[in-house]
Amino acid sequence: MGKGDKKTKRGKINRGTFGIRRPRIKKKPTIEQKLNIGNKAVPK
Repeated sequence: MGKGDKKTKRGKINRGTFGIRRPRIKKKPTIEQKLNIGNKAVPK
């Protein structure tokens, strides 16, 4: 187990891939996006 192992976190970092052991970090919504969620244009 180590850098060459596909199933370990260290192996995923070495290969530059993602999976169950190393999920992608999702971007958090910014404050501006949070404020604009309910402010959609309403047709008259």
